[in-house]
This record gives sequence, C-alpha cells and structure tokens, in this order.
Amino acid sequence: MICSVNTLAVNGVQGNVIEVECYISNGLPSFEIVGLPDTAVKEARERVRAAAKTSGMRFPNSRITVNLAPACVRKSGTHFDLPILLAILSASGAIRRPSSRCAFIGEVSLDGTIRPVNGVLPMAIAARRRGLEEVYVPAENAAEATLARGPAIIPIHSVADLIASLNGDAPAIEEEPIWVPERSNLQLPDFKDVMGQHHAKRAMEIAAAGSHNILLIGPPGSGKSMLSKRLPSILPDMTWNESLQTTQIYSVLGLLTADSPMVLQRPFRSPHHTISNAGLIGGGTNPKPGEISMAHKGVLFLDELPEFRKDTLDLMRQPLEDGQVTISRVSGSISYPSEFMLVCAMNPCKCGWYGDPSGRCTCSEYAIENYRSRISGPLLDRIDIIIEVPAVQYGDLRYRKEAEPSAVIKERVNFARSIQNRRFGESSGMCNARMGPTELRYYCVLDDEGHELMQAAFEVYGLTARSYDRILRVARTIADLDASEKITADHVAEAIQYRTVNL
Repeated sequence: MICSVNTLAVNGVQGNVIEVECYISNGLPSFEIVGLPDTAVKEARERVRAAAKTSGMRFPNSRITVNLAPACVRKSGTHFDLPILLAILSASGAIRRPSSRCAFIGEVSLDGTIRPVNGVLPMAIAARRRGLEEVYVPAENAAEATLARGPAIIPIHSVADLIASLNGDAPAIEEEPIWVPERSNLQLPDFKDVMGQHHAKRAMEIAAAGSHNILLIGPPGSGKSMLSKRLPSILPDMTWNESLQTTQIYSVLGLLTADSPMVLQRPFRSPHHTISNAGLIGGGTNPKPGEISMAHKGVLFLDELPEFRKDTLDLMRQPLEDGQVTISRVSGSISYPSEFMLVCAMNPCKCGWYGDPSGRCTCSEYAIENYRSRISGPLLDRIDIIIEVPAVQYGDLRYRKEAEPSAVIKERVNFARSIQNRRFGESSGMCNARMGPTELRYYCVLDDEGHELMQAAFEVYGLTARSYDRILRVARTIADLDASEKITADHVAEAIQYRTVNL
C-alpha cells in the first residue's frame, strides 16, 4: 500500500514542501529511505522504529520503501522523523491517512516524545505560501511557527498523543495561541557615557540614520570600540518585515527559544579577527549562515580591522554591494541574506600612535604602509564614512558632565529613517545606503554650488565613481536629519569630509 504525508524543508532560509511517500510490499523485511537523504535522515530508520513500539504501535515487519519527493533535492535534518513515521503507520493501516492539507515536522526520540528542530519559521512561511491549512510542530517550536501568520499551528508533545488525535481516540490537540511580540527592555550601553568625541558621535548618528558603513581610525584608548558598542542604542527600531527576515536566519541556526521566538533588537555581531572564511561568510560541509548573515538588518563590528586576514575581508566585497551571499557547492547553490551595516575600527599604525601630537609613534614609514595595506582599496571604497577619532583630551575627562543620551539621538535617527520609509516605501526595507543609480538620480539632485564642491573634491582627492555615489548617499542622509528636501552645499561639504582621511 502507498501513502504520502506532507512535510517541509529549508534550503538556505527558504522553505519548501516535501512529500514523504511510503510503499509497503511483501518480501524480506527491510527499511530503505531514498530521495537524496543525508546521514541524519537515514538514521531516522532506527528512531522511528523504536518510537512506534514505545508508543504502543505495531511496526510493520515487511519491505518498507520511503521516498522523499522531489527526489532531486538533497534532504537534511531530523525533522523528517515524524512524517516518515506517520507515512509508514498510515501505509500499514495502523492510523488514519493524514489530510493532504496538513504538514508534519518534528524529531522523534526513542521513547516517542517530539523534540524541537531548527528552521521552523521558514517552513511555516512556505506552508502559508502553498496554502496548507494546518502544520503540526513540536510544542517548543509552536510560538516561533505562529509568526508566519498563515496556517493553523498545532503543537505536539508525543507520538502517542498525535496518533490518538489523528485516529479520533482523543480530543484534538489544542492550537497554540499566537505569540504577541513585545519590545525588548534590554538596557544597551548609552552614548551619555562617552566623554568628548563630538565629531565621531555625529558621524555615528549619520551612519545609523542611513545604515552607512563606517570606519573609525584612532590611537588606543580614544573610544573607537566604546562608540561602536553603543551604536545599537541609536539604531532605528526594526519593522515587522525586518524582524521576520532576521528571525528566519536565527531559526535556521537554532538560536531561538520558546520564550523569545523573534528577533526584536537589531543584531550586533562582533567576531574575533581569527574567524575563518566560512565563519564570516557562511558555508561548511552542511552550509550554514555566517556572521554577515547573522548581522542581517543590524551591525557587523570588526575591531582591529587590519588583524583580519586580507582574503577574508575581501570576501565581503560582493555581499556589501548585493545584500546577499551565495554559497556554491557541487550539490548546488544556497543564498543567504546579508544586508548589514559594516562598522570597523583600527589603529593608524601597528603601535597605534601615528599622527598623535605626543610623538610616541615608533613605526617606520615602511611599517605604517605595510600595516595599512592589509586593507584593500576596493573594500575601503565600499565604506561610506571614514572618521578619525583623536585621543580624548584631559578637559573632557576632568569635567564629568553627562553627554547627550542615546534616547535623544535615536529620536533624530528614527525621524530621518521615517523620511526614508515614506520615500522608498516601508515594505521595501530600503534606506539611503542602499539607493541604486535610479534613486540617486531622482533623490540626490545637487545645485550648482554642490556640483562645484564635488568637482573640487574629485580633483583634489582622486575620488572614484563609487566614492561619488557614496558621498551623495551620505549627503542625502545629512539632509534628512536636517528635515531638508533638497541637498544643499553644506550637506555635500560635510559628506565630503568623511571621505578625505588619507589611508
């Protein structure tokens, strides 16, 4: 007898529907799973056999063939356990055939309990897209699955309870109530703790308002890391679509909990400079999202930028432009979203004191050049704002007057971002840093004085076409902070100064 049960799978962060077909025939007892299963899927044979027996069901002693369709797509993960078990029991006549409008997800333990799995949110979204009416998920994943706002989510605790419900021997399993997100009360480091550095804080505000990439250069102890770690406190609030996109990545990685099934705070990722290429970009034997994808819609902070491997840094060039990264393997390609704001910090030289008035720098010109050459020109060209952070003056430290708090700065940032949402449409998720050529021509028109400033900057600093576009984007953000529809010469002049640091 042949029976099929719907389940779901994840490719990258996109879900798709998989049909689990089971055929039971006469012959020597055997149990085969076909359809490009990985090791975890093949091991389901022993898990489902034990789970069926411990749940009081008779496991068929026949020739069992399970096919995961479409058979041309590689299957991985333990969430196939439950649909495989149900397909076998249904084909053997032990339970009623599940409806074709339902899907089942879950890993079964040997005693028949249902364990949580990764990637439930993208699967639930795929179920909504395919028009499925009910999705049965492990109870611990139910809150996460309700974020899809589509099919009915049915939490399950054990195989025995599910079978009793499907056969009509017990009341239907209660549907999980929809989880209602609440804004995080997490206390973030505040800009009011930063003494002085008004010029750097202004640059950070502009970067946050337009999601611009920024590089901080200064001696040790000048506050580069302190400023960067306080950036999340002034970032604009996440929209529902942004939270949903980011949550899908964390769902695939298994980083969500039943109590906090949604990412509500913009991510702030700060990997160590010893990170591998796969750790930063993503990949591996079983490809997974890397740090740049975990920072999607948030911040990727690279401290001590020249200490990172040059080839590792250069791998970010394409994701910085496209907002996604594609991992190619023999078995196929997987794309992960990676629309992040890059924040970097570095010393001006190896000892850290080049250019300081104290004259403490001990590096030779060759050593300084060698240190700075670790960062390629094409990568620097993709950074919108480059700002020098000088050593803090004694006067700023002596008078401990509280600086402007993050809450006040965030109000201005949210105001500027609201202008961008009206300009591009909130559903698009676009900000000034992501404007393309069409948007630049339409929204970044300069007057004659602005054009004269740009021409002078090109001649003096040898800017590139990409630099020109990035200056326009920064100028547009500065104008938004000033609530100005037009970009004036003052806005252009301030934007140009953020590209004039000599590296």
